Amino acid sequence: MKRNIAVLMGGFSSEKDISIKSGNVIYDNIDRESYVPYKVIISKEKWIYVDDNNVECTVSKDDFSIEINEIKIKFDIAFIVIHGSPGEDGLLQSYFELLGVPFTGSDSYTSSITFNKRDCISILQKHDILSANSIHLNIGDIINENEIIKELGLPCFVKANKSGSSFGVYKVNDRKDLISSINNSFKIDNEILIESFLDGIEVSVGVMNYKNKIKVLGITQLITDNDFFDYSAKYEGKSTEITPANISELQKNNVTKIAIKIYKKLGLKGFSRSEFIFIGDTPYFIEINSIPGMTNDSILPKQAENSGISLKDICSEVIEQAIN
Repeated sequence: MKRNIAVLMGGFSSEKDISIKSGNVIYDNIDRESYVPYKVIISKEKWIYVDDNNVECTVSKDDFSIEINEIKIKFDIAFIVIHGSPGEDGLLQSYFELLGVPFTGSDSYTSSITFNKRDCISILQKHDILSANSIHLNIGDIINENEIIKELGLPCFVKANKSGSSFGVYKVNDRKDLISSINNSFKIDNEILIESFLDGIEVSVGVMNYKNKIKVLGITQLITDNDFFDYSAKYEGKSTEITPANISELQKNNVTKIAIKIYKKLGLKGFSRSEFIFIGDTPYFIEINSIPGMTNDSILPKQAENSGISLKDICSEVIEQAIN
């Protein structure tokens, strides 16, 4: 009997529209011979199943099921494609762990760590993973401009601590823009990171456990005419993505080893994407996405294709890992 796969998309954050695009791509690439996929859109207001004619049906949160024509359908597996909360911060994972419903990707603990930039960097530093110098601020903290600039220099980056798709991220080139950037970032999250600027080649590395082997799907070089790889660079075509990256063999080997080490040390599952900036031949860790974008324009699907792995194969692999 075919298993019912709920493809969860949407979410609570400003990334919900991207998540729906990613979710539709996953839905289209699930093997119909082995599984029966269902689109499930989650918002703060409601959880709904949407059929191919855009007819909606409420999802019961009591047992993660729907009722169609008086027939109850229980979902066997949750395929989580929600960027931001509640998909990447561990909330949905905790819910499914309580219900005993298998789900794709990392568990609630790992998800919450990878979504929290400060905590993730802190853990990886203990494993000798290099990153930019940073200062952490909570909303309401006294902001000392002189101390920040003295410690981190200019330019620097102000980042919402728990956010994705570069929402709440600002590059500060001039002292006069520091406070406004901090205030704007606090509109996204009540914690922020201020990081020193790393001037080097930026790469994105797709990693997943595929056929019982943790492997790098690809290394993509990120080039943009924008001030940094922001939302418009990622999703509005204002960037050049080179796969495989135009880097040396030494750089490729170094970032491959570190990306796999990060995947293992954090206990990641399914597919993931981590970002690095090279200073010389040394990759500095920027952040990791436990549920990266899977739209037709996203990096990871292109990396997989370049490695000869189809999205259909990836979907089947992570579903089977969730079951087993």
